[in-house]
Amino acid sequence: MPEEVKAGDDGRRRRAGDRGRYGRLNRELVMASALEVVDRDGLSGLSMRGLGAELGVEAMALYRYASGKDELLDGLVGALFLELEEELGQTPDGDWRAGLHHIALATYRVAMRHPNVVPLLATRLLSTPLARRPEPVLRGDERILALLADLDEHRALALHRAFTAWLLGYLIVELRAMDDAPDEPDPAFRIGLHRISAQQLPHLRATATGLTERGGPETLAAGLDALLDRFG
Repeated sequence: MPEEVKAGDDGRRRRAGDRGRYGRLNRELVMASALEVVDRDGLSGLSMRGLGAELGVEAMALYRYASGKDELLDGLVGALFLELEEELGQTPDGDWRAGLHHIALATYRVAMRHPNVVPLLATRLLSTPLARRPEPVLRGDERILALLADLDEHRALALHRAFTAWLLGYLIVELRAMDDAPDEPDPAFRIGLHRISAQQLPHLRATATGLTERGGPETLAAGLDALLDRFG
């Protein structure tokens, strides 16, 4: 998309620049700033105009780094996977179970740092074809498949599907919205227990406060072990 053309004080036309308060922009800086905005304000708080203001540039200057909101959201997923690569360091070689645990726990830590971005792991991958996904996302799949390379193809593909589905599902359940009144100190009032019918939903009402507790990395590891046991 072309740069915005504006009239200067002298009446001549000039193009919107991309030098903001952090110097000249690049894609990495734009996406890192977008991640900070979403961490602070949620996905609803992200816009090209708002991000431009955050960086100290015209919104139109961002279009050379992201063609629109959808590409910005894809870039956030890529930024999350880049952070995961840094978190992982060296994935253990030789033991695919240990390697998958290493990936799962690192992913959990990154997701807990950026909970507002986690929904994009489902929504953007639902709408973005495989070959058009950000490079760090593709490297994530490559990393898992490399761990499973010594297995027969059918088993490796089944493991990849089961692992990625389990991990994404766990993260979404772990981060689902539960508090009705976050500032309430009493757990029952905080989750709005009075809104859940004791007659129509007796089992849910009886366990609702327990459902609000996070399972944490220990429960993730235990569930993953149970899943991987099926594959030997």
